[in-house]
Amino acid sequence: MNNSTHIHWLAVCLLFFCSLNCGQSAKLAKVEDDDKTALRDWRAGETVSADAVRNFNIDSCFLQTSIPQNVLYRMRGNSYKDNNHIKLNDLCYVKVLHWGFDNKIHIGEMVCNRIIADKLVIIFRTLYEQGYQIEKMELPDKYNADDELQMRANNSSCFLYRNISGSKQLSKHARGLAVDINPLYNPYYKDQANGTRKVQPATAKKYCDRTKSFPHKIDHNDLAYKLFTQYGFKWGGDWKSCKDFQHFEW
Repeated sequence: MNNSTHIHWLAVCLLFFCSLNCGQSAKLAKVEDDDKTALRDWRAGETVSADAVRNFNIDSCFLQTSIPQNVLYRMRGNSYKDNNHIKLNDLCYVKVLHWGFDNKIHIGEMVCNRIIADKLVIIFRTLYEQGYQIEKMELPDKYNADDELQMRANNSSCFLYRNISGSKQLSKHARGLAVDINPLYNPYYKDQANGTRKVQPATAKKYCDRTKSFPHKIDHNDLAYKLFTQYGFKWGGDWKSCKDFQHFEW
């Protein structure tokens, strides 16, 4: 190979690697732009990079605000129904990040009572900083405000205007004063007088046996339990007449 041919091939290789690097840079730039947009618009459920969070300012990812109009639009007639017990100005919107089961950072959202909003911001920021995994954290409205559906999807949430299951009494969730964490792995159950067991969600029967070891199980050693109880919440796993392992109420 003569010198001119050698130089030609060097130039071709250089151009190839430059185009490859440019392509990768363009892809990275698009991902960064997509993450920035997702954080700016607060698109719950989407994943974002740690770099995007740093650039966006992590303090802006853990805060409480008045409920935005686009969120109110989703809630009306679904998770929120006109009533004489809780008004919209009693509630607020909480923005958080959380680590998913996929080990990626997810954008999370929650509507709660103003009384507990600051506490939830602190709790969820601590859970995030400690790498605690929560699979989903979106409003129940994504599941047509059907609590059974959102629990089967393992969605963690707070406010949902509804009665206690099988009762005419309002749930603490109807006042935005209770939070459910990873409900599929931490179900509610009650043993009936006829010998049957009521389980919610119905797909979580195998997780009722708390003597078994499995991921995402909330018990007295769990970080979520320690944080919620530290800030004054009661845990449904300590109830006597039934068990509600997902449930922390103020």
